Amino acid sequence: MRHVDTIIIHCSATPANKMLEPAELSRMHRKRGFNGCGYHFYIRRNGEICDMRPVERVGAHCKGHNEGSIGICYEGGLDAKGSPADTRTPQQKKAMGVLVEMLKREFPIVTVAGHRDFSPDLNGNGTIEPEEWVKECPCFDVRTEM
Repeated sequence: MRHVDTIIIHCSATPANKMLEPAELSRMHRKRGFNGCGYHFYIRRNGEICDMRPVERVGAHCKGHNEGSIGICYEGGLDAKGSPADTRTPQQKKAMGVLVEMLKREFPIVTVAGHRDFSPDLNGNGTIEPEEWVKECPCFDVRTEM
């Protein structure tokens, strides 16, 4: 088993009024040249947790941080107009909490953060601030919520 100490939360950047099936997410990642879906888990709007990539395999979800991490993606992240928004349903929030706690029991997790928290620290002050985010993903503050 590989060493994992980080969980990185993502959104699928899917508008709130659209669905993104797990098979379509995998197809999109294969089209980008990945060997299957880059995320280990995908949480549907109804709270269903889909296994997408074996945890034993390094993910393809956060460049430079895949080796020691597990990627969790939730369906959504954009409002109906296509703007970044926390569109998680109550079922997704509950499922995400359960999944993170389960993974913390299985692995020596030190960090649970959002994809945007791995943006470069452009001003070198040791903090990734909103103006430095490369993207909004996952559209909520993982560090305070998890």
